[in-house]
Amino acid sequence: MAADKCVEVLDSMAKPIAEDDYDMMVKICSTSLNSKVISGHSNNLAPMAVDAVQAVTTPGTTYVDLDDIKVIKCYGGTIDDSERIDGIVFPKKASHFADGPTRIKDAKIGLIQFCISPPKTDMENNVVVSDYGHMDRILREEKAYILKIVKEIKKSGINVLLIQKSILRTAVNDLALHFLAKLKIMVIRDIERDDIEFISKATGCVPMASVDALHPEKLGHAAEVAEVTVGTGKVVKVTGIENMGRVATVLLRGSNKMLLDEVERSFHDALCVARCLVKKRFLICGGGAPEVEMAVQLEQYAKTLEGQESYCIRRFAEALEIIPYTLAENAGLQPMEIVTDLRNKHVQGMRHMGINVRKGCVTDMMEEDVVQPLLVDTSAISLATEACRAILKIDDIVPTR
Repeated sequence: MAADKCVEVLDSMAKPIAEDDYDMMVKICSTSLNSKVISGHSNNLAPMAVDAVQAVTTPGTTYVDLDDIKVIKCYGGTIDDSERIDGIVFPKKASHFADGPTRIKDAKIGLIQFCISPPKTDMENNVVVSDYGHMDRILREEKAYILKIVKEIKKSGINVLLIQKSILRTAVNDLALHFLAKLKIMVIRDIERDDIEFISKATGCVPMASVDALHPEKLGHAAEVAEVTVGTGKVVKVTGIENMGRVATVLLRGSNKMLLDEVERSFHDALCVARCLVKKRFLICGGGAPEVEMAVQLEQYAKTLEGQESYCIRRFAEALEIIPYTLAENAGLQPMEIVTDLRNKHVQGMRHMGINVRKGCVTDMMEEDVVQPLLVDTSAISLATEACRAILKIDDIVPTR
C-alpha cells in the first residue's frame, strides 16, 4: 500500500521528455557522472553514452541490450581521448608472422570456428617415429593438410580472417600463418567465444564451423581493417562496415589500470541511466527531493488510516528520510538542519527542493539541472519493498551445511 502510494507521488512529480530531446538525456547522464571521481570529464563521456544507447535502440520500441555496446579499455592517453568508434575494435594485434598484412582495404571478413593446425588424437597418445623417411612423410602430410585448408579460405574470398580461440589444441600454427601471410590474408587470432555473437551482429558475417562451410555469402564486408597504435598498445579497427548491425563500440583511455577501471564503472552507470530514459521517458529531480516528498505525502496519508496500517505507513515514511540524511552527511553538511529545512520546504508545497551539496543549502533541483530517470526511483521503491516483504515472510531459519 505504501509502495503504491510512493509510485503515485513519483509519477505526479515526473516530467516527460521527448524522444528526440538529446540535450536533456545528456544532462541526466552528466548527473550520474558528477558524483564520480571522473566528474570533470562528464562533458565528454555523457554524450558518448547517449550516442551509444541510441545506436543500439530498436526504432519504435523501448528495447535496449547493453551487451550490444562493447567497451574497450586502452592504457595511455587521457580520459578526454576516449571515443566512440564507427565500427568495431579488437583489443589485440594482428598476426605479424612472416610479415603478414596489417592493413586491408575493401575487407572481406571471415569468422571461423575450426583449427588450422594438424589434427590430434582423441586421447593422450604418443606417436614414436624411428625412421627419418616416416618423419619426412608426416611433415609433408601436415603441410599438405594445412595448405588445403588455406587454399579453401583463399578460394572463398576471405582477406581478413578471424580465428576463434580453441581450448583443445592450437587454433593456428606457424606454418598456417606463413601460408596465410604469403596469400596476403590478415589474421586476427584468439577471438573469445563470448565475442562471436557481437562480431556476427556487427559485421554480418556468419561463423563457419568447418572447411566445408566456407562460402562467400557468409562473409562480412568493411571498407578498411587496420592495426593502429592506441596509447601504449595496438588494436585492430574495423571501419566502414556494410549493413552494420545495431551495435556500438566505445574506446576508453586512461593512464593506469585503477583509473581505467573507475572510468569503465562510471561509464556503465551512465549507460544504465540512458537505458532507463529509453524504457520510460520521464525524469524526476534528485538531491533527496523525491524521498522527502514521498515521506511527507505518506505521513499525511497515514493520518487518514487507522490501526496497524497507519503505523506501518508512518514507519515507511520515516525510513525514506534516511536517504536525504545520508546525502547531507556524506557532503559534510549538518544533516539534522538540512533535512529539517528540506521537510519544511516540501510541507509548504515546494516539491522540487533538494540538497545542493556544492552550495551547502536547499535549492530547486530542476533549476540546478540535477535530474534522474523516473524508472530509477520507482524500481528502487518496488524492489526494496518486495525484498522487505520476502524477509518478513520468513518464519524460521533452517541451518544447512
